[in-house]
Amino acid sequence: MPYTPSGFFCDRLIRERERRDGEGSLNKPLRFNGQDFNALRQECLQRKSPFEDDSFPATVESLGFKELGHKSNKVKNIVWKRPKEICENPQFIVGGASRTDICQGDLGDCWLLAAIACLTLNEKLLYRVVPQEQSFSEGYGGIFHFQFWRYGDWVDVVIDDRIPTFNNQLVFTKSAERNEFWSALLEKAYAKLHGSYEALKGGNTTEAMEDFTGGVTEFYELKEAPKELYKIMKKALLRGSLMGCSIDSLVPARFETRTATGLVKGHAYSVTAVDEVKRKDSKVRLVRLRNPWGQVEWNGPWSDNSKEWANLSAAEKEKLQHQSAEDGEFWMSFEDFKKNYTKIEICNLTPDALEDDKIHKWTVSVNEGRWVKGCSAGGCRNYPDTFWTNPQYRLRLLEEDDDPEDNEVGCTFVVALMQKNRRKERKMGANLFTIGFAIYEVMHGNKQHMQKDFFVFSSSKARCKSYINLREVTQRFRLSPGEYVIVPSTYEPHQEGEFILRVFSEKKNTSEEIENRIEADHPVVSVLHSSPNKQSYFSPSHLLPHVFISFYFVAPQPAPASVGEESEEDQQFRTIFQEIAGDDMEITANELKNVLNRVITKHKELNTKGFSLESCRSMIALMDVSFVSSASGWPCLPSFLLQGIFKHYNADQSGSINSYEMRNAVNDAGFRLNNQLYDIITMRYANEGMNIDFDSFISCLVRLEAMFSDRASEWNSFNSLNLSRPQWLQLTMYA
Repeated sequence: MPYTPSGFFCDRLIRERERRDGEGSLNKPLRFNGQDFNALRQECLQRKSPFEDDSFPATVESLGFKELGHKSNKVKNIVWKRPKEICENPQFIVGGASRTDICQGDLGDCWLLAAIACLTLNEKLLYRVVPQEQSFSEGYGGIFHFQFWRYGDWVDVVIDDRIPTFNNQLVFTKSAERNEFWSALLEKAYAKLHGSYEALKGGNTTEAMEDFTGGVTEFYELKEAPKELYKIMKKALLRGSLMGCSIDSLVPARFETRTATGLVKGHAYSVTAVDEVKRKDSKVRLVRLRNPWGQVEWNGPWSDNSKEWANLSAAEKEKLQHQSAEDGEFWMSFEDFKKNYTKIEICNLTPDALEDDKIHKWTVSVNEGRWVKGCSAGGCRNYPDTFWTNPQYRLRLLEEDDDPEDNEVGCTFVVALMQKNRRKERKMGANLFTIGFAIYEVMHGNKQHMQKDFFVFSSSKARCKSYINLREVTQRFRLSPGEYVIVPSTYEPHQEGEFILRVFSEKKNTSEEIENRIEADHPVVSVLHSSPNKQSYFSPSHLLPHVFISFYFVAPQPAPASVGEESEEDQQFRTIFQEIAGDDMEITANELKNVLNRVITKHKELNTKGFSLESCRSMIALMDVSFVSSASGWPCLPSFLLQGIFKHYNADQSGSINSYEMRNAVNDAGFRLNNQLYDIITMRYANEGMNIDFDSFISCLVRLEAMFSDRASEWNSFNSLNLSRPQWLQLTMYA
């Protein structure tokens, strides 16, 4: 759901400051909902009563909003209980966390459980998500905590240990050991992160794998698998990557249905190992998988009790940890794996996910952004008039691969575009957007936002395979060292949301948002006189240089020949001013409105209803408090220039400018802004149809001029927030 401008930019400033202080890192995770685990536990121990989490209470609201909501019969008999009420001698972890500790309950979150099973293969990763030294005995206060990666930051999520039960049995995830609860509590913390248990229904294993590691996921369609897929999988496991796979079901009603071979369609599996065994005179490639149900296994070749195992030595069996047990885990040949499964997901770890000395590490660049309706939500390249307005990110590829495959030189990297918060906002009707990206080569040293013509006349150097409605779209590329621009977008224009863009590589790269330098490239005007009444009036000497010349639109004309010389148009305007202002030579906002509207009625081509009273009040407030007079020259926004700009972008004489074109109009007026400021202008001045009328156009430029003035900078230097110019403009342009 969209942010309010002030809320979004204040949040952004807070996040930037937190990052400077190390907040959001692995060693200093953010406190989800502001809850401090240690402080809360100490408080519970002191008052000798178990923790009750008011931010995720033991109520229907925490269960769900539709199928698990108030009107559902499923929730009527659910009772929230603590482990000590469910069994004797409850334990957090029994004999070490393992894949068999995860058995799916009545919630369709196999994707999450498959990722948890993968997580157990790497203790260092596991105990980063599931902090150790938590128990139901020493220091027990009914409170537990877990840590997740969330859109660039690590967060610590606190929960109480009340869990949904039915007939004293856990309703959702459970362990094969009845008195073990770490997996059930982990699921609860993840549900809290997303707002409810029901929010976890349906998803891709990649989501949870990334939220457990901060990694980035690659997808492979097995029917189009690259010839080196086995090598990729083996290298991924050595690197510590997590892997999941699934069999697509084209018919939704047949999701999670068992096939004759024991495999389940529309269901997520964990890939827990790949290996090779010698059989007679050849080698056989094998893949080990696990069903999150904790049962139902493959019954074909290399299944638990198949004849293929009889020909292997005891040492080979031991190496593969082969055992016959209905635990949901099984081996199959790599060829059968490719034939039976539809796709595989590989989550590669970021450098901060592991701290060992292995060389199998990736580097990652992370950029936050957002699409704003009417300004930077330009849609895909099918919409050339708006595509260029999407956020743009400069990518510099600096080093070629050390071991290029197929003798192809270049830089290998993965681009990952992730949309944010859509799962959490399901209960408000949010769905995933269809998203994707394209990559263009640019000249060395380019730091400007590329304009429409560039994309009209340039072909993309690379792009994602397809636009798709997943949380994240990723793809691997190999390009020559150089400089590129990545353009992330939704498929359709006008779809508003936040995203992060990451570039993931084994060699060094850098990526950053392309931001124009914030500046005004016209001379700043200074003034001689100020109005006696600073809140309500303009004097004519104050008004003429700024209001008259900026808003009294006349045909192009040269500047006055000398200082103090008044043109015929100036004289006409002074006459109108004197007629309305009277002897005191001061006018109210309402009188200013009459002056301006009498002038612009001469220009029928503007097709405007004129200036509103609110706009005139704003002009008075801005001009009176920001400018002092000048008798030595024309101001930065001469009348003919503004008239020409508005007429150019109002070619259809509709009386308004399309909000996407407004950034060009602002540029033509001499202001260079960054993407956040263009977004604010759209939110502040565009109507519901994403158009900006004449009144709003002028109001925007008046405010821009005021905020770029020397006086405005003076004020800012004394403010307690100590804001930079971009931050100052972000906060004041919407007011």
